[in-house]
Formats: sequence, structure tokens, C-alpha cells
Amino acid sequence: MAAPRRAWLLFGFSTEEAAGEPGPGPGPRRLESGPEGIRRLWPAWSYVVVETGAGLELRSAGLRRRLPGWAEALPSETHLVLRGPAAARGWRRAEALRGDLRGEPAWSRDLPPGPGRPPPLPLLPGGGFATPRPPFFAPLPAGVRARRLALGHEHAVVLGDAGEVHAWGGGRHGQLGHGTLESEPQPRLVEALAGVPMQAVAAGGWHSASISEAGDLYVWGWNESGQLALPSKALAEERAQEEDTGGAGDAELRPPQEQQAAEDAAFISIQAFPALLDLPQELEVTQVSCGSRHTAVVTRGGELYTWGWGKYGQLGHGDNASSDQPRRVQHLVAEGLRAEEVVCGPWTTYVCVLEP
Repeated sequence: MAAPRRAWLLFGFSTEEAAGEPGPGPGPRRLESGPEGIRRLWPAWSYVVVETGAGLELRSAGLRRRLPGWAEALPSETHLVLRGPAAARGWRRAEALRGDLRGEPAWSRDLPPGPGRPPPLPLLPGGGFATPRPPFFAPLPAGVRARRLALGHEHAVVLGDAGEVHAWGGGRHGQLGHGTLESEPQPRLVEALAGVPMQAVAAGGWHSASISEAGDLYVWGWNESGQLALPSKALAEERAQEEDTGGAGDAELRPPQEQQAAEDAAFISIQAFPALLDLPQELEVTQVSCGSRHTAVVTRGGELYTWGWGKYGQLGHGDNASSDQPRRVQHLVAEGLRAEEVVCGPWTTYVCVLEP
């Protein structure tokens, strides 16, 4: 019996569309892997860097550029940071798209040699981390020992060696999980998760997530598009307009002020503390990734669930509707595909599947 094959599928906005007017993705689309296959990928909005058996390759709007000698990528719409065995360097996006990486980089940092495999980007050997735009590097305080780090638009979340979570940066949408909307200049322990060892962290545009060692999912931050899978007022209003039932029922009997207060209490726009999310059938989560305003998880059984902003089909449900409820991606079930890994771009969801 032949071993299952790995393949990467794309739901949502494709880098091939970045040069034109974006629209809802027909999805899913298969990433061309070639004979080497795709091992890892790092998406930005208008391009993606993939790792194949032949090394790193940049793909955007029909062009492909080999990136020889580099092991990992950290892309953004202004710069591309690459890490090799002995150095990390950053180039302007236009230079990277042209393949012009021989000149003077916008940023460069030599890396100290060390035993074993280096930590994954954005972490760098030597106690710091890279960012995909200036100032490109920041040190970690001496007391923070990180094994994973995730970057949002304005904040950072780090997973410590003992499974603890620290967060810092912009906090106006509750994305730090400290119970306030204040910013934090330095890593601060997320006290609500203290005593619950975590195995993974993720950061979206303005929301965050973590997975406990037991497979429980915690979410916090902005919920404007339902990206926390908590009740979203904006999405409820959209649904009400679409359904247009024409009857308010018992709600019309309440005083307007009392009715509005009850409605507001039922919705969550900002969740400033980590909330334990109940997935259908108490599923255990093994991986989580966050896009700009959507979230995707892989379960222990190899299923893919998504929720949040869906304008470009990035949720994988065959439409461009947003959702504040976790929904299983039925395409994988129908095709007999097992999800192994998920990586969200800003408006995109990439999923690695095992094909029978």
C-alpha cells in the first residue's frame, strides 16, 4: 500500500490575484509543489515563500525566485527577512521580488553559532527576535526563555520553555490578554493562563490564541469579524438583514434602553482575557493559526475548522460569508483528506493535507 502524499491547498485570496482587483477565491487551489514537494511556507499578502527540497522559493503573481542559501523566511509587504546558518538579513520587498539580494541589505545581523537546531523565526539565536519591518530586531529580557514567538500587526506573543505565555506591544483591542486595553512595552506574563501549560501560540492582526498541552484552545483580543468564535454583533446584524423576517417578537415589548442593553450583553467585541473555546464534540486541537481577522485550527483527528472574516473565501466553506461559529471545512471530509498543518496569511488559509 502506497504511503499518503502531502499536498498544500489554498483557500481565499491568492498571491496570483494580488496584481489585480481581489475577489472571492473559488478555492480550493492546489499549490504546485514539483518533484521536491513543499515542506513549509511563510505567506505575506502579495507573495509567499515556500521551502522545497531544493531550498526556498518566492512566489508572487506568476513569478518565482529561488532564494539559495537561506533556511527560513519572515515576509511582510515592506520587507523580507531571511535567516541562514550564520546570519539574518532583510531586504526591501521590491528587491526580493526582483531577486536582487546580492547588494547591500536593509538590515543584517550575524548569528552566534550554537548547538542543535536554532529556534524558528521570528526567534533568533542569542536571545532576541526579528520583525519583518524596521527596526528588524528586538532583544528579549533576560528572564524570558522563549521556544516560540508569534507576531501580530501591533503585538507579540511568546511561548516560554515551561509553557507559560507572555505578551506585549499594542493592546487597544485586548490582544495581549492582560485584561486591559493598555499597551505593554515589555513582555508580561499572561496571568490568566498561569498554571495551564501551553504547547502553541498564534497572533493575528489584533487577536491571539494558544493551545494547552491538553488540546484546549484559548482565544482573546478583537472579535469584530467573529475571529474569536464568540458572538459578534456585526455578524448578527448582517444575518438579520439577510433573513429580514420582519417580526421582532417579544423584544418589541421591552423598553428601548433595556432591549439595547440586553442585546449588547449578548455580544463580545473585545475579549481582554483569554477565553476557553468550546469546539464541537469537545475536539482536541493540535495546531492553530491566525490571519488578519480569521482563525483556523487542526484537530487531533485531522479535521480543519475555521471562523472569522470570510470575504475572500479564506474560511474554505465555499462562500464569502463570515462566521462567529467554528465550522468544519467539509471539502477535506468529502475528498477523504486529513489536515496535518495550517498556516493563515492575512486573507488566506493554507492547509497541508495527506492524500490517500
